[in-house]
Amino acid sequence: MTDKSANKMWGGRFSMSPAEIMEEINASIGFDKVLAPQDIRGSKAHAAMLAEAGIITKTDAREIAKGLDQVLSEIESGSFNFSRALEDVHMNVESRLRDLIGPASGRLHTARSRNDQVATDFRLWVRDQIDGLDAALAGLQLELARKAEATASIVMPGFTHLQPAQPVTFGHHMLAYVEMIARDRGRLADARKRLNECPLGSAALAGTSFPIDRHMTAQALGFERPMANSLDGVSDRDFALETLAAATICAIHMSRLSEEIIIWMTPQFGFVKLSDKFSTGSSIMPQKRNPDAAELSRAKAGRIAGAFQSLAMVMKGLPLAYSKDMQEDKEVTFDALASLKLVIAAMSGMIGDLKPMPDAMRAAAGRGYSTATDLADWLVRELKMPFRDAHHVTGAIVKLAETKGCDLDALSLEEMQKVEPRITKAVFSVLSVENSVKSRTSYGGTAPQNVTKMARAWLKKLEKERGKV
Repeated sequence: MTDKSANKMWGGRFSMSPAEIMEEINASIGFDKVLAPQDIRGSKAHAAMLAEAGIITKTDAREIAKGLDQVLSEIESGSFNFSRALEDVHMNVESRLRDLIGPASGRLHTARSRNDQVATDFRLWVRDQIDGLDAALAGLQLELARKAEATASIVMPGFTHLQPAQPVTFGHHMLAYVEMIARDRGRLADARKRLNECPLGSAALAGTSFPIDRHMTAQALGFERPMANSLDGVSDRDFALETLAAATICAIHMSRLSEEIIIWMTPQFGFVKLSDKFSTGSSIMPQKRNPDAAELSRAKAGRIAGAFQSLAMVMKGLPLAYSKDMQEDKEVTFDALASLKLVIAAMSGMIGDLKPMPDAMRAAAGRGYSTATDLADWLVRELKMPFRDAHHVTGAIVKLAETKGCDLDALSLEEMQKVEPRITKAVFSVLSVENSVKSRTSYGGTAPQNVTKMARAWLKKLEKERGKV
């Protein structure tokens, strides 16, 4: 005797309902309901194609489309009741469609499987997320470029090994992240291009005997083409892995910038300030101003990188085609891309809010003998020394300054001439941090004129992009 509580959507083969623990581990509706808009878009395109191919009647197709619109309206209004007993978003939508339009709803699943259905939904969702992330990253680039233009002449120390190296400008530092984010956007665009093929019509794994038009559904859903192999169509999750890989690199960039903001805000540096909008206090120490937004942004990188690793481990041992393991693809991807979107928004806010402290940066730029390379370059240019010899002479002059406890430009000409008699008073023209940054005029260098020019070029490009949207 058949158990009437068996799942009515696929219960023909099964006479009993799943055990409670099976339902617990099997159900995905708790997270995959976010795919409902994409699921309904795919179903409408599929129904229209079935009608055009003469597989279902146009009357049924119209009823299905009307019913799906009603389902979407209920979901958007919050009145839709998602049932865990129906496992996933596809079954929930189809069950409600049956309530609304009756037997015609059963024709919607002709020539497709949940395997190609979820692959299509997930691609549509990831594609939508990439578009949103790209727009958010363009907004962050705009904030950075604006800050770069405004701070093109503010001198700060450049670091290697977190030790003072050479003076740079704050605007130059901001533009470094504009360039990094441009690569992030490029990686996401590449991922989008490769994912933009439609799995719908691959059915369970082997295609279908119905005379479907896969090019029609692909075009209707904005894909460039249908996927060329039905096995690949249902089993591929490269698009999610590649997007997560790009998201991970982007999150690392956000983490590096967060780290710098955190360091710059410490009293030991005092290079920047954030307002109350992006900092918090302490429950016990009234003097504290903590850069919590930056710290949380830094922490999200681990979460996003973990999502990529998680999905890579899910996929590494799976045979073709679909396995239930692949249900684990969505939660981590949903979480990672939502986390990255939040981080980008927080970073955009922080960069706009961030206030440089020029005096502190200028003072720090002059410490640590940061113009030593300028001195070595001067010896090469003016005295025609081989650079290695100039490096040795400069090292000796730095050692002399260290012994005296002063900066290079505080040494007298006579003291420097004891190391190298041919040095003239013209050397002092290269020992100030301002002259150091002004001299770095090579393409991509930190000279204020370079920074201003590059910042304005980026602003023009980004504003033009924004105008096209």
